[in-house]
Amino acid sequence: MIHVAHSKVINKWDAQDAVQEAWIRILTKYGTLREQSKLHSWAKTITANIALNLNKQSRRAQSQSWNESDEDKSMHQHDEEPELMMEISEMLAKLDPRSRTMMLYKFYYGFKDQEIADAMQMPVGTVKARIHRSKLQLKRWMAGPQPGMN
Repeated sequence: MIHVAHSKVINKWDAQDAVQEAWIRILTKYGTLREQSKLHSWAKTITANIALNLNKQSRRAQSQSWNESDEDKSMHQHDEEPELMMEISEMLAKLDPRSRTMMLYKFYYGFKDQEIADAMQMPVGTVKARIHRSKLQLKRWMAGPQPGMN
């Protein structure tokens, strides 16, 4: 169960919370299980759903704090590795503002493509294409200059 929870949340403490909550729900709702042979998959599903709900709650709290403070304070509020966060911030700063915003919505806040499209008032296909191109650009920057290329 911890593996399922950890694959759905960002840090191990949230995963542990999700597993504890899942055990409570499994024990209280055990009477609703129709087929005993499906106990294992039922428990995994409950754990995954609780973990996803924790992510949603976390995103809401982060977006509220994002609105209350400026971008740099919020980005560095939760960083565990300052050098990595600085490098990521520098690379994101090289992107155009719209692409940077989309990347933050997608990978920092965990918004879905449709939610980003709605927020930015553009077609979902445009959002997907920009995110894809931005990811490719970031990969190129991370790889640095290739030997033999000028």
